[in-house]
Amino acid sequence: MTIDFSFLGQLEQVIAQRRNAPTDTSYTALLLASGPQRIAQKVGEEGVELALAGVGTDSSRVVAETADLFYHVLVLLAAHKIGLQEVVEELKRRHQV
Repeated sequence: MTIDFSFLGQLEQVIAQRRNAPTDTSYTALLLASGPQRIAQKVGEEGVELALAGVGTDSSRVVAETADLFYHVLVLLAAHKIGLQEVVEELKRRHQV
């Protein structure tokens, strides 16, 4: 089974474009303007929410919380000017046989 992860790259581009959007019309712009500490806090909150969903039986909640976590991680990477490709390369490096 092949998984198409191209949307994550598209989302990364949207996040970059929203950096300069008005903060009253874009949650992403507001989050980026709030700084890395607030973004990291959101990543932590979403991680906890995913963990709690993971012990339940509602798979749709696990999917929703995972999506929230992925989004906030991409925002955190953008705040640090780190591309998703850098993370992929690190994962590849760690899993070389």
